[in-house]
Parts: sequence; structure tokens; C-alpha cells
Amino acid sequence: MTAAEKLEAFMAKLEDGGYEYVRFELPDLHGTARAKTVPVSKAESFARKGLNFYGGILALDTASMVVPGSGLHEERNYADSKLFPDPASLTPVPWRERTARVVCDVTFQDEAPIEAAPRRVLARLLDRAAGLGFNVLMGHEFEFFLLDAETKEPFFEGLHIFNVVRNEYLPLAEALVDLLRAMGIDIITANCEYAGSQYEIVFGPGLGLAGADKAYAFKNACKEIAHRHGAIASFMTKPWSDKAGSGCHLHVSLWNRETGANAFLDPADESGLSATARAFIAGQLAHAPAMMALANPTANCYHRLKPHTFAPSNVSWGIEDRTALVRVKGAGDESEHIEMRGGGAASNPYLIAAATLAAGLLGIERQLELAPEVAGPSENDPALPKLPQSLAEALDGLEADAAMRGILGEDFVKLFTTVKRFELARFRAHVTDWERDEYLEIH
Repeated sequence: MTAAEKLEAFMAKLEDGGYEYVRFELPDLHGTARAKTVPVSKAESFARKGLNFYGGILALDTASMVVPGSGLHEERNYADSKLFPDPASLTPVPWRERTARVVCDVTFQDEAPIEAAPRRVLARLLDRAAGLGFNVLMGHEFEFFLLDAETKEPFFEGLHIFNVVRNEYLPLAEALVDLLRAMGIDIITANCEYAGSQYEIVFGPGLGLAGADKAYAFKNACKEIAHRHGAIASFMTKPWSDKAGSGCHLHVSLWNRETGANAFLDPADESGLSATARAFIAGQLAHAPAMMALANPTANCYHRLKPHTFAPSNVSWGIEDRTALVRVKGAGDESEHIEMRGGGAASNPYLIAAATLAAGLLGIERQLELAPEVAGPSENDPALPKLPQSLAEALDGLEADAAMRGILGEDFVKLFTTVKRFELARFRAHVTDWERDEYLEIH
């Protein structure tokens, strides 16, 4: 379709849906929705010419503080950018009357793409995969807590994974499923998770950008719906030291663009893994430190990556090994895919996908050899290298990995590392409750 035809189809969808308002949403560096709502009567002009938006939005940290030296603030005189909607991402906002939302791509004022934008980073990698002959199918699997908005504490305690009473304990959990489905998200399962007031709602995978768009919509919808019910949906990776953490397990497979066959499957192989799958996994292991910076983008995330927590702690792979960084699922079956289990729930859906895909494609392009899987749970093997133990260590790993910097884009890596090191500086300057409790009287 031409640009004019896409615009016409976009406006037709808005008219046919009976919408009065449409939100132009930009996924920021952290995966949070930044948006302007416009009347549908104004949407055609903004979609054609671009909607003005502060150009440094992508270079704000998690507290929305302006981060100097990131390339998008003072370096450009704090200029505006432009948002252009992707019509394929248009969905209803069922908790708002006659309102739709659409995911946007962002450009500079001259309409040159901002290459450091997370959605743009992933789009480039998907194009690179296509150039190698592959389509990418991905599904994000998030865990999160539902909390009382006033106390910011769980609604209930205890270890209750899959417990039927706990599954149905909160009316909010039921409302989430209903509204997410009304939004067009294909829910597969919903249940309480391991910790009290912790939940998991699983939805189907998507092809290419649609997979990441769906995960982005899911996270932000959960937070918005919970807020309207007097609650908080928190995707913070480790809110409490004595409770389970929340992960994002990313499920990925490559599919041959010509034949439509699963490129990870080789029925003649003893484990069902093709040479493509083995190289893809090997790439993730080779570039794991750099990958972790994007999969675990906050200082808090690294409290989760510990042994015996159903989260990986070392650079490992295994068939159906729940303790491994990369777990092979459905080995030998048409649904065969890998599950990258190292991500925290705080991860940006576009960036955890970009990091996983970037590392895997590097493995394929360089035809890396995959070491044999270890016997028994991989977390018990002391010979395997440890994952980064902090965000600072992971950022060092990203900056030291020339291949990952190159495939992700130097502009993006500069933006990401500058913002994250700014956050870390604020974190290190903060005096914690633990320090006061430990030292106030004894010293």
C-alpha cells in the first residue's frame, strides 16, 4: 500500500469503529506509553503531517528527568519530534468511550527516523532477519503484582501458584482478562503466580512488530486498568527481597519466508534442533552480558537472577531446563521454539526482543557452534559463567561488545547507556532503609 492508501485505510477504520478520539502513543525507552489524545476530526492531518512531540522523550530516565549528553536534549536545542501512526497497530480502548489508540513511529522535524527509538531498533533487526530469509514469531510472557494503590502492598500473601481460589480472589483479575480481550489481545491463560498477589496472563505470539506491539499494549493496559480500579499493576522485577520476582520470558522462533517451515526444527536431529536453531542459541550465549543490559534495564532487576528461584543465574541452555538462560521448548515438534528466561518484567518489550534477536542473528551470521547442554539443572554447574550481577556490569558488557553495538546501532547504545548510567548515579546517591536499620545505632 502507498502512504496515501495507508492513511485512507487508517481513517476508514476510525470512522467504521465509531471513534471520537484516538491516542497517538509512543513507546519510550522504558516501554512506557507516552501519548497525546486527539479528536478523530483532527487525526487525518496529524497522521499525514506528523504530530509534534517533545524530541527528548526517549532520553528521559525512569523519573522523567532530562538526561544530559544523551544526544536528544541540549544537543538539538530541545527541539520537537514528529509522531506518525502505524495503522496496523490501531486497537480500541474499551475502558474509554469511543476511544482508540495507535502506536507511532518517531522522526526528527525533517521526518528522518530517530534510529535510537526502541521500536525502530527492533524493526531494523526484523528487516535483517528477513534478509537472511526468516520471519520472526515472538511472544512475551510477563509476571506482575496487583497491589493496593494506597498501601502499595499485596492484596494477599502466601505461596499460591495456580490455586483456584486465589485465581478468582480479585475481581480486578477477571476485569483485566475481559478488557484485554476486548482490546484485541488473544488471552490464552490467566492465573495467580508463585507469590501472593502475583499474576500471570499469557497471550498469543505475534509475527514481527505485531508481537512486540501486543506486549507493549498488554503492559500499559494492565497498568491503566488497575489504576481505574484503585490498584497498581506493578511490573517491577523484584519489589520485595523475601518474595518471588517477576520475569519476562521471551518465546522466539524463526520461520522460513519461502517455505513457511519452522527454521528451528530438524526432525532428523536427535534433539530436533536445526543448525539454525543451534547457531541462534549459541549467539545468545556468546552475547549474554550485552543482552542482559536490555533484558534487565534497572538496578532492581538483578536481585532476581539468583539460583533456585526459577530464574537463570548463569550463561546456559537446555532442553526443557527451567533453570537455563535459554530453554528449548517443544523440541522435535512443529511448535519448537526457544524461551529466553533471563528478562525481568521491567524490560521494554521492544528492547528485550531486540537484544534476543540481535544476539541470535549474530550467531547465525557467524555460524557459531553450540556447546553441549549440561547434565541436570544448569544452575547447578559451577563451570558455567555467571550472568552479570548488576546493571553496571551489564552496561559494561554491552559497551564492550562491538558486534552487539553494531547490530543494535551506536546511536541507540549511546542513548541507552547514558540514560541508564544517569539512573544508576541517582540510585547510588540514595541512602537506603537497610543502611539506616543496619548502621544507625551500631556506629
